[in-house]
Amino acid sequence: MSRWRLALLAAATLGVAVPVHAQDAQSIIGRSSRVYRSLASMSADFVQVIDNPMIDSAESRGTLVQAGPAKLAMRFTEPPGEAIVIDGQYVWIYTPSTVPGQVVRLRAPSGGPVYGYNLLAWFLDRPAERYQAKYLREDRIGTRIMDVVELVPAVPDLPFERAVLWLDREDALPRRLEITEQSGALRTLSLSKLRLNRRVPDETFEFKPPAGARVVDQ
Repeated sequence: MSRWRLALLAAATLGVAVPVHAQDAQSIIGRSSRVYRSLASMSADFVQVIDNPMIDSAESRGTLVQAGPAKLAMRFTEPPGEAIVIDGQYVWIYTPSTVPGQVVRLRAPSGGPVYGYNLLAWFLDRPAERYQAKYLREDRIGTRIMDVVELVPAVPDLPFERAVLWLDREDALPRRLEITEQSGALRTLSLSKLRLNRRVPDETFEFKPPAGARVVDQ
């Protein structure tokens, strides 16, 4: 008999209720995936913190907007003016705080979600194919109840060693991601004020290089 079944039997014998949410991490992350992939659009305020053992930690914040699998805009208020925009054809990266006067442009892959710069897609687009899920605990962010789930890569070549997701029990969408990258950096992305399925103007996903900036194709 498995340890989990023994634990259930012991809990039943002692009259202890086992939280239903603790029983199946795969079903929790699967529900989040289905909700995420069904969205016509999602907007949220974000705070991102990167703790890198090799350099000082960095904090940034701004607004994230996503429409479908191929369009994403992260526009930063801190550092001001920075942006990562995926317009469906190209990925535009403008980070003057680290690389002044330069815009990096990459051709976006076709046929699916644009990973790399879309952290939500990395974890919520078909997660059962990429990760082993483990339920960690129940938690709260503000007044909202979260199910905290750990994802560990089950296939090679993923750029993460481990991720912990705080998934809202009511709407199934993430409010916090803690990602341990292969470099050893810990990236925390916190989302708030989610706005779902609203009409997003086309210009949201347009990026115009600032005057004088050099566009570098990669």
